[in-house]
Amino acid sequence: MSSYRHIVMFKFKGDAPAAKVQGIVDAFKALPGKLPAIQAFECGTNVSPEGLDQGFTHIFTVTFASKEVLEKQYLHEPAHQEFVALLGGVLDKVLVVDYVAG
Repeated sequence: MSSYRHIVMFKFKGDAPAAKVQGIVDAFKALPGKLPAIQAFECGTNVSPEGLDQGFTHIFTVTFASKEVLEKQYLHEPAHQEFVALLGGVLDKVLVVDYVAG
């Protein structure tokens, strides 16, 4: 079975404090240590020269064994919910897409 990729992109509000943004990034990076369902994790900031990012600056790729694992062992877990609670007030937009690696 192919891996299930969960892609999350953040567009922060223009007035989001840099320390708050970094705290969110650090908290997201900490999730693999708290949630064994995460098989792999990558993150970075947009560096595309194309100008098609629509203001999304931070990209996170989280890999799971399957959609079922994402749904049952990640989305509703307390550690993930605590992370989501940090996002209030600083995000302008969030984009989430999933795909099965092939």
